[in-house]
Amino acid sequence: QVLILKGLKQEVSYLCPSPDGLHLAVGYEDGSIRVFSLLTGEANITFNGHKAAVTALQYDHLGGRLVSGSKDTDVIVWDVINESGLYRLRGHKDAVTQVLFLKEKNLLVTSGKDTLVKWWDLDTQHCFKTLVGHRTEVWGMALVSEEKRLITGSADSELRVWDITYIQEVKDPDEPESKKSKESSPGVVEENTEEDETVELDEHPEERLVKCSKVGSIMREGRDRVVTLATDRTGKILACHGTDSVLEVFSVLSEEEVQKKLEKKMKKAKKKARQNSEEDSERSVELSLQEEIQRVTNIRASSKIKSFDLLLSPKGELKIVLLLQNNIIESYNLNLSAQVPQAVRASRITIGGHRSDVRTLAFSSDNIAILSAAAESVKIWNRSTLQCIRTMDCEYALCSLFVPGDRQVIIGTKTGKLQLYDLASGSLMETLDAHDGAVWSIALSPDQRGFVTGGADKCVKFWEFELVKDESSVQKRLSMKHVRVLQLDEDVLCVRYSPNQKLLAVSLLDCTVKIFYIDTLKFFLSLYGHKLPVLCMDISYDGTLIATGSADRNVKIWGLDFGDCHRSLFAHDDSVMYLQFVAKSHLFFTAGKDSKIKQWDADKFEHIQTLEGHHQEVWCLALSPNGDYMVSASHDKSLRLWERTREPLVLEEEREMQREAEYEESVAKEEQPVVAGETQGETGLAGKKTIENIKAAERIMEAIELYREEMAKLKEHKAICKAAGKEVPFPVNPILRAYGNITPSAYVLEVFKKVKSSELEESLLVLPFSYVPDLLRLFNEYIQLGSEVELLCRALLFLLKIHFGQITSNHMLVTVIENLKKTTISRVSEARDVLGFNMAGLQYLRREIEAKDEVTFFADATDRFEEKKRKRKKKEKMVLAVL
Repeated sequence: QVLILKGLKQEVSYLCPSPDGLHLAVGYEDGSIRVFSLLTGEANITFNGHKAAVTALQYDHLGGRLVSGSKDTDVIVWDVINESGLYRLRGHKDAVTQVLFLKEKNLLVTSGKDTLVKWWDLDTQHCFKTLVGHRTEVWGMALVSEEKRLITGSADSELRVWDITYIQEVKDPDEPESKKSKESSPGVVEENTEEDETVELDEHPEERLVKCSKVGSIMREGRDRVVTLATDRTGKILACHGTDSVLEVFSVLSEEEVQKKLEKKMKKAKKKARQNSEEDSERSVELSLQEEIQRVTNIRASSKIKSFDLLLSPKGELKIVLLLQNNIIESYNLNLSAQVPQAVRASRITIGGHRSDVRTLAFSSDNIAILSAAAESVKIWNRSTLQCIRTMDCEYALCSLFVPGDRQVIIGTKTGKLQLYDLASGSLMETLDAHDGAVWSIALSPDQRGFVTGGADKCVKFWEFELVKDESSVQKRLSMKHVRVLQLDEDVLCVRYSPNQKLLAVSLLDCTVKIFYIDTLKFFLSLYGHKLPVLCMDISYDGTLIATGSADRNVKIWGLDFGDCHRSLFAHDDSVMYLQFVAKSHLFFTAGKDSKIKQWDADKFEHIQTLEGHHQEVWCLALSPNGDYMVSASHDKSLRLWERTREPLVLEEEREMQREAEYEESVAKEEQPVVAGETQGETGLAGKKTIENIKAAERIMEAIELYREEMAKLKEHKAICKAAGKEVPFPVNPILRAYGNITPSAYVLEVFKKVKSSELEESLLVLPFSYVPDLLRLFNEYIQLGSEVELLCRALLFLLKIHFGQITSNHMLVTVIENLKKTTISRVSEARDVLGFNMAGLQYLRREIEAKDEVTFFADATDRFEEKKRKRKKKEKMVLAVL
């Protein structure tokens, strides 16, 4: 591991490296995009435009633009250099699955779950062609053969191949398309109808840009949908995979290779024709699609594939890296020049973690070791170093505990077994068939002499630890002895001892919790009130309270003396999966399927704090005996360790932060402001309203307010000086003094410059019109001075666009606009001249360097040639001497 890019709390949904390999664009579940520098590891740029998860990202070939597709059906083109959004393209009716830039043309191809492939002209920002030859969702696309072919993958076994013809290249527009693009190649599956393939939108003249016709299909071996379809950077290798563990690799022939193959085939055909008869010699020879796109091999990974990437080395070796569903990364090498190419697994990354979801966690009594168990293994972790120190194979684990002394652990499994492991040797010491169904819960007795288990066979079983003589050694070893059983009418989901070991709480599948006396196993209390089964519960350290968490999303707090419900709390947005009291307190933590962990006060019935970090369902958690640490396990394949800090927690502040977070969320969900003169058509503004935009607009408003106040004060001061007939010292505003005694207008510019480039348009959109006249006057002043011309022109043009009606109807602004017209044009042309001069200078320097390099290259080549000549003459002399 060489670098970790620290993101936000949201889950990463897509990755895309820049063409220069120095940056990585990361799409998140909340729709934001961050561009990280791989040299520093910092996120330099943040784009906010999508309302839902980012599902596709792609850079153009220069890396100047980035296009993103999302679950919210929009496609947005971003300017990476200017750090701003260019425009939003609307047209898809379902989530966008893939976006591709065409290198040579200013065109974009997008595919979606709405079964459509759309072609966009980025000059005019509209869709000029829609391919509808798919029956189901289009899950992936790839451009091959120097962008003259498009391959699409959907929910069936076909990879559809489309020929792309750029109309401008065709000299005679009336000339019919080549036979190859119209006719299907032999042995290829064709679509049923000709009309099915493309929708021609005649009203758009841009339709004449591209012709796209289906030439056939390549059949995949997988029967399920395409998950990822991609090519390497050269476009020579195409690979795809479905929801299984097989990656199918194809080779795409280049134009030269196609020509060679065609010539070979023609020679054979002519030879055959001469042998048969002279009449058949005129028959045309064509390559089938399967000959142009050949299957290389299938790579079978050790588990289901989630994603992959390819790299073709100049020597012809293909490197493939696979990310698997079970948290493993595998790398394969494939020698394409071999007679029968075979993929060889080069390496795999299987650091630490589990290969499946962790369903149970436990802390050792000394707070140092953590046990986690999943479907395939039990792992022991060191809390301080976060390293896995022991891995032991097990059956599907559901519950666990450390045996007193922390030298052994017990696991309860889905098949009803109890497995006892020794930590020193990492070996399985004993397996007992404890229950006829799954062992759902296990609890250590307070006197630490035994434990109790509850299972799906409607039994609660009591066990004691004992020492038995081991046959293999002289020493005695630990074992488990079944003591007694409590038979019930329903499946047991959870069992807990009271701290004084007098009562046992048992939660049943009939949504009730029954309390029994431990000594006689007589029934004491029944706690009923939950609408769905109680999945978790815990009893406080003093034995006065029991808290129960249920699948009905509620937590109920009961008194253990009379079984009365003290309070019912709506805890999570989904089932409450785990609940545990903090040692020596009435505070408890709950974990839910809504991916949140919450802390509650059982005395005041208050929600204290929410711990957000997991991205999916939290299955279980464990608190350390001293209450300083907590570990949680989730369906997102992560274990997270939480530490109690010494900072005081002020509930009012927590509530305030929660309200702020809710407000920010509501702002993002609000309807976007309508821009004057813009129709809700195919194109729109790239950004979206966020709390950052509102704050930026507020800062600009405050700066303008300060400017107005200072100008009024200055006017007043001049009047006082005039009346007094002498100079009176002018009081400087403390804010302006902090900026180094700058003028109020310079302060407004400073604030304006600090607005993030990606948030500029949206901030100006939020800004009320009453501040715009002042801004325009200030812009005029700034542009005359020649400062920040590019930024000011961008803001000016946007303000004119959105407030056109109000500005033109305001007579006071006529002179301002006239002045702006003159100053802007002159300053922009000056800036262009400077850029042009610099560009010419740089090109001259480049030519000079290239010329020098060429001279050096030829000089080196001549020297080497002379050296070879000398050596050859020397060798000839020696041969002659021998003769």
